[in-house]
Amino acid sequence: MCAGVSVAGASAAICAISNFAEYASESLRTKALFLELENQAGENMDPISDMLIRIKNAALVKKESLTLPYSKLKLEVARILQERGYLSAVETKGRKNRKFLELGVAYGQDGGALLHDVKKISKPSRRIYKKVDELHPVKRGFGLAIISTSKGLKTDEAARKEKIGGEVLCEVW
Repeated sequence: MCAGVSVAGASAAICAISNFAEYASESLRTKALFLELENQAGENMDPISDMLIRIKNAALVKKESLTLPYSKLKLEVARILQERGYLSAVETKGRKNRKFLELGVAYGQDGGALLHDVKKISKPSRRIYKKVDELHPVKRGFGLAIISTSKGLKTDEAARKEKIGGEVLCEVW
């Protein structure tokens, strides 16, 4: 506050401007700190688990579509989910460094989402690799596992047919 200043005409205006500038400056510092912390939290996060949880949350609140930052890995996971019917649409939008994915969530006749739950298997802190004979159907064949193989991303069913194993990224049902 402008203590000790006589409050008359011009002095009052200068005092008010000074108080507002102090408030705005503090607000900007707080916002910058918040954005910095938000970026740091996002750096350590697994992008595939983030994608899967965003899709699950969108399905829970009955959203038609959602947008995600683009990556080739996320695009391939989304295409597999679309082929199996969990997503209704997968589109890449934007250009060069500003690309993003727009995904449409698929719903059944009763209005319920076809994606019920997801489970991240392999994590950055603990990678899980399985041989072809260790790959088993998810939820007795009603779900799917996404496997990163030497021939690209495959479902557990496709990996068993091609007789190849790999890193188990996630299970979806």
